[in-house]
Formats: sequence, structure tokens, C-alpha cells
Amino acid sequence: MLDWVTYSSFTEIAALMMLAAVVGFIGILLRQPLIVSLIAVGLLAGPSGLDVVHSTEKIELLSHLGIAVLLFLVGIKLDVKLIRSIGGVSVMTGLGQVLFTSCVGYAIGLALGLDHITSVYVAVALTFSSTIIIVKLLSDKGEIDSLHGQVALGFLIVQDLVVVIAMVVLATIGIGGGKGGDSQSLGQVALSATALLAFVVIFVRYLADPLTRMLARAPELLMIYAMAQAAVFAAVGKLVGLGMEVGGLLAGVALASTPYRESIAARLAPLRDFLLLFFFIALGSALDLSALDTHIVSALVFSLFVLIGNPLIVLAIMGALGYRKRTGFLAGLTVAQISEFSLIFIAMGISLGHLTSDILGLVTLVGIITIAASTYMITYSHHLYDFLGRWLGWFEREGAPRESHLEQTEDQGYDIIIIGLGRLGTALASQLTEQGIRVMGVDFNPKAIRQSKKLDIRAEYGDATDAAFLSELPLGKAQWLVATMPQHHLGLTAEDTRKTLLQQARAAGFAGRLAMVSHHSQESAELLNLGVDLVLEPFTDAAQRAAEVLQQQLTAPDTLPPVTPSQPDHSNSATASQGNKPC
Repeated sequence: MLDWVTYSSFTEIAALMMLAAVVGFIGILLRQPLIVSLIAVGLLAGPSGLDVVHSTEKIELLSHLGIAVLLFLVGIKLDVKLIRSIGGVSVMTGLGQVLFTSCVGYAIGLALGLDHITSVYVAVALTFSSTIIIVKLLSDKGEIDSLHGQVALGFLIVQDLVVVIAMVVLATIGIGGGKGGDSQSLGQVALSATALLAFVVIFVRYLADPLTRMLARAPELLMIYAMAQAAVFAAVGKLVGLGMEVGGLLAGVALASTPYRESIAARLAPLRDFLLLFFFIALGSALDLSALDTHIVSALVFSLFVLIGNPLIVLAIMGALGYRKRTGFLAGLTVAQISEFSLIFIAMGISLGHLTSDILGLVTLVGIITIAASTYMITYSHHLYDFLGRWLGWFEREGAPRESHLEQTEDQGYDIIIIGLGRLGTALASQLTEQGIRVMGVDFNPKAIRQSKKLDIRAEYGDATDAAFLSELPLGKAQWLVATMPQHHLGLTAEDTRKTLLQQARAAGFAGRLAMVSHHSQESAELLNLGVDLVLEPFTDAAQRAAEVLQQQLTAPDTLPPVTPSQPDHSNSATASQGNKPC
């Protein structure tokens, strides 16, 4: 029998989860992102609300794990090759926005009566925009592959680098100043940090690819390992004095160069959102809303600065670089909010004794206001531009030379995306590629990915029934989505697999036509009823072709059809993964 303490804690967490579900549903009705609902849950559950948070140790443990996973997912996006490819516009605009926001934010803080240290913290916190919100909103609108969407992703990479630097600086400042600081010298911590960085370099160079390739044979094991690496690195980072935040970042960086990083990020995203619930609950339980009256004016001033100033500086920089005012305006709206990192950054400052707890309340208010407002701004961005565009002409250079060049050289995407690179999928991709059709393949089998790349087929590792992964595929310009997956995918029945893929593809903004493989007539009828545009029956088609050849041999035995080399046999790849196995 459970003792009363355990039972009480379990009941408390269950009640908090139900509260999160109710508030989240209200947030959906108001078209607000999840982070706004999570912050609201924390405030409602705290001492100024329902006061239901009493299992503080358990909630703080889940909160710390959520931060580790969040920063791990930031680190896993920091691929050196990707950073090199984001282009000068993203670097210049991103750094320009960070510098402008920091300097002006600092001046505003001083004008509002904040001291120098507090003004610096708040100013830096205002530079972070929410990756989660921007990617989600742009994906929902089908604009993630647009020019302004790609520039916005470049902003996020630059801001992520700023996050890394800010966390490291805070960890360095905190050496010797926190708990146990007298027993650690700066030299000891610097030596430990160097050793940890050296291990990450060695891991990336020699271990990351082969290790993840083996683990990817069992996708669930790969996710467990990724989660374990995030937790272990966070623990080591805290142990050596760098802080768990820096440790979590380095855990992600260690896997950022692997071909499975997108799949790992997509699968851990729901877990991140779940664990962040407890971060915001812990945050809310530490806030006293009655003490926030003195910060309402300051919060409004900072919020207006973020909502108006950040988009304007992005618009000005992009205009100077030769982009049209419309592109600059749409990209600028994506940075009109602060992020969850802003709150984590302020929380670190409080833990170091640099800030008082009421500053966390101030930044939380700014977060609620800017996230809520910017969500509507991004959602209705085109309507806003139609209304404001006439007054933005002076932000645009004559002819917009940079954008005109991009329009001529921009990658036009793929005509057909094939889900499942088994024997049929690979052969189909090869035939279409030879005909000059732009094809991209997706599979959950590492061996199939390697084989396809040897045939010069663009292939991505991932589960196409995962909504987060599917939303990142270049679906906007694809005319066909062809599913050659097996009848049973990741434990789902054939009908459930096809329904899931169909629903997720439409939800991700795919407006093209859908083709799926069937092995008998009843299944074909079911697929057509689900809304599939074309049903492929490889066995029937092969039988018809064989019958034609044999009939031709009966009438003209001396004529044989040309024999073409078969594609590499992937029949053994079924043992490597439970994902998109060969048909």
C-alpha cells in the first residue's frame, strides 16, 4: 500500500496535469501556443492562485529534467555545417537584432529605475525569441520553407549561439560565488570544462555516428539513449561547476552532426513540452502575483519595445541588405516575443544572487504579453502587411537586389516525396530520378538511407507518421506524396498507419496528391475511401507485366524485352528497424 506522502504527491501531480489539460484546451480555443498555457498553469497552481504545489522536491526534479531536455534540443540543432550554411543575412540580421535589443533594453531598464546588473540581465533576456513558437506557427501556415521562414530559422540559430554564450558566461561568473564555491577554484573548473569539451570533440569525431547508427536499429532505444545523454551531461555539468544548462547544451552538440538528429529532436519534442510543464509550475509557485503591481508599467514598456522594436530593426537590416519590405516585415514579426530561455536565464541570475525574485515576475509578465500578442501577429502577418505596407517603403532599397537574385537561384524543392525506401521505394525513386523528376525519400531504416544515398537519391532518416518530423519535410512544392511503407508500421495496423500519414500530411500543409501501396483489392478500396488519390498494387502490376511478356513470347518467341539491372536488395533491412520496411 502506498504511504500517504507518496499518494498525496501522485494525486497532486495528477491534478496539475489535469489543470494543464484544461488550461491548454482554453489556450487552443484562444489560438495561443502551449507555452502561454503552461505559464498560466504555473501561476494558477502557485501560492497566489490555487496553492496546490506542495511536492516541491519532486516537481523541481522534473523541472530540472525538462530544462536539460530543452537545452539538449537546442544543442542538437547547432550543427557546425548548418551554421556555416545559414548565410550572411541571418548572421548579420540576427546579431544586429541581438545587439540592438540588448543596448536599447539596457537603456530602458535604467530609465525605469532598474540597477545596472538587473538592466543587463533583462536586456539580454529580451533578445531570445521562442524557437518552439516560431517553428510551430510557420509550419502551421506552410511558410517554414519560404524565404522569410528560412531567414527566421537563421535568426534562431544565431540566438541559440547567444544562448550558449550567455549560459557559459553565467556559469563562469557563478564559479566561486554559489554553493560550494569556496571549495572550487576557477582553475579547477576551467580544467574540468576543457576536459568535458575535449570529450565532446572526441565523441563527435569517433563515436557519435557509429553509436547512433547501431542504436537507430531500435528507434525507442535511440530515444532512451538521447534522453540519458542529456541527463548525464547535465549532471556532469553541474558537478564540475558549469551548470546543468551548459551540460545539457553540450549533450545536444555531441549528437548534432549525426544523421539522426532531426528524428531525435522530433521524438523528444513532446517529452520536452511535458517536462516544461513542471518548470513553469515550479516558476509559478515561486511568484507572488500581489507583488507584481509595481512592475506592470515596466512590463508594458518592455513588451511594447519587443513587439515593435525587434521587428523594426530586422526590417531595417534586411532592407539595407537588399530584401523587399514584405520579406523583412514577415521575418521581423517572428522575433516579436521572448522565450522560455528568457525565464531560465533570469532564474539562473536569481540562483547566483544577482537578481531578486520579483524580476522573474517582471520578465514572466513580459513573456505572457509578447508571446500572446506575437502569436496573433504571426498568424495574421499577411493581413498586417496589407494594412501597414504602404508606410514601409523607406525600408526597401530600389530593386531589392538581394531578393531578385534569390528568386532566380532558390531551390524549387521536390516534385515527389517517397515514404519508405525498401525495394519498391528505392526502385521507384531511381526510375523517377533518371527521368529528371526531383525525388526525396524518407525511411526509418538507417541501412536503407545509406543504400539510397549511394544511388544519389536524396534521403532523410525519420518516421513520416511523426507530426513534428513530417512538418519539417519540404511538402510545400511537392506534387505527390507516395507511401510504400509496409502494412504494419511501428506497431500500427495498416489502416491506422495510412490514416495517420494522411491526416498528418494534410495537417502539415501538404496540398498535393497522395499515393499508397496496396496488396489486395479490399485494402485498395479502403485506401480510396480514406481519400488516397492513387493506389499502387505492385504484385498486380508485376503480374500484368509478366503476363504481357509471356504472351508476347508465345506469339513471338524470338523477341525478348530488354533486361535492366535490378536495384540493390534491401530485404534484410527489415531486421534493422521497425520503421519504413520494404514492401
